[in-house]
Amino acid sequence: MFNVLNKFFKFSGPENEKKFKASIVFSVFEAIFGAFKVPAIMYLLMGILNKEDLGKYIQGSAIILGVSLILQIAMRMKITMLQTEGGYNAASFKRIDIAKKLRYLPMGFFNEASLGNISSVATNTMEELSNVATRVVLTTTKGIIETVVIICFITAFDWRIGLISAVGMALFLLITTGMQRAAHGVSEDKVQADERLVGETVEYIQGISEVKSYNLCGEESKKINAANDRTVECNIRMEKRFVPYMFGENMVIRLLTVVVMSVCVYFYISGSMTLLYAIGMTIMSYMMFAALEAAGNFSALLHTVELCVNKANAILDLEDMDIDGKDEKPANHNLELKDVVFSYDKKRVINGVSLKIPEKTSLAIVGPSGGGKTTLTRLIARFWDVEGGEVTLGGENIKNYSMDSLMNNFSFVFQSVYLFNDTIENNIKFSNPAASHEAVVAAAKKACCHDFIEKLPNGYNTVIGEGGASLSGGEKQRISIARAIMKDAPIIILDEATANVDPENEKELTDAIHSLTKDKTVIMIAHRL
Repeated sequence: MFNVLNKFFKFSGPENEKKFKASIVFSVFEAIFGAFKVPAIMYLLMGILNKEDLGKYIQGSAIILGVSLILQIAMRMKITMLQTEGGYNAASFKRIDIAKKLRYLPMGFFNEASLGNISSVATNTMEELSNVATRVVLTTTKGIIETVVIICFITAFDWRIGLISAVGMALFLLITTGMQRAAHGVSEDKVQADERLVGETVEYIQGISEVKSYNLCGEESKKINAANDRTVECNIRMEKRFVPYMFGENMVIRLLTVVVMSVCVYFYISGSMTLLYAIGMTIMSYMMFAALEAAGNFSALLHTVELCVNKANAILDLEDMDIDGKDEKPANHNLELKDVVFSYDKKRVINGVSLKIPEKTSLAIVGPSGGGKTTLTRLIARFWDVEGGEVTLGGENIKNYSMDSLMNNFSFVFQSVYLFNDTIENNIKFSNPAASHEAVVAAAKKACCHDFIEKLPNGYNTVIGEGGASLSGGEKQRISIARAIMKDAPIIILDEATANVDPENEKELTDAIHSLTKDKTVIMIAHRL
């Protein structure tokens, strides 16, 4: 249990870890103030048993309860804010860390890794972490701390009952630890089932047009249903594995309550404990095990916290490309490939290619599909690292540049354009968020897309939908070119930029490309020379 909580605190980052640890300190004070109910009750019992001035004892008990309640509420408010902020901040910051991590992974990772895995971790896992983890951490730590404090109070009154209570808590924690270990056996199956379900769902949505056109709705639905059934099966199997441990926790709590009460009665009858202490110890035992039960109810979810942390760390711990190069500008923009070799797995795609591309010149790479044209440009821009040979920019191996400084030299216009679910203006200035509206309009005019943008309902403030779904292929291409113009990089890579454009848009697109490539180094991939 404590290992999982500590792992979550470390995962949350230094600032959030401080908030969680501060909340634990406040939890100790809250538990102490809450435990003052015991002396308040015993003070009242003292008046009842001694048959003295009951009003005085009622008043004194009420004052103790009132002060402890006010202080307890103040501590609870502070704890809730600290743990809630820590939980939600941890999830949001880790999403950003994952996004940064993906920037520096080789493109080969995205060929091998499941899209469902990345999507699941960045969305479901982080959402589960922010919602479930915060409640689990808050409730579990509160229950454990309250139990420890009450045991300390009990021990101060009678060490024998304190020892019995401590043994009960140790047994409870032992069962909880066993439950966490049992979760490890099925957690991997659950992870794989969740990833498969997300992957099948994403694939179904992305390929919905093909599914409909070939009337495969039923067949494709079966795949999703099978993935869903697999997830249900894993969840049920995991819960069944937890049932014996949860039963054990409940049995320990209830049996030890009976044991404490029975021992208190025995000690009272034997004359080694006063009636006041016997009643007080019994009340405290109920309070203690109520707190422990609250922790136990959420302890089964600790495996979810650990699972979420492990899934996120699996991505964050992936080996980056070597990106610790120099953050500097090249002396010039001459490109050279020297005996470059590259393979996908065991399939050799580039074999000993050497060429020179002087700055401000144009290079056309023409050939059949699967010939390695796109791969060659990806190696030039270091989307992948070469297996043999080297690529240089300005006479310097591109590996010697930091990734950010290297990317500053390239702009890309791909055959398949991706636009974000945002306004047209924000899509155009994606590479330069601080750009003015006037600069955006100027880039749009050069890219020959200003006129059709002006005809849209909200002009440049029109939200175009995810992937630019509301625009035609030619319109998306021109906005992509406007985005590249905004970046104003010295090297332009055009990957089949006009392949999917209709004849009516091709002239405007060609004019836009001329504006983009003026006085630039141009590398163009095409099927048609």
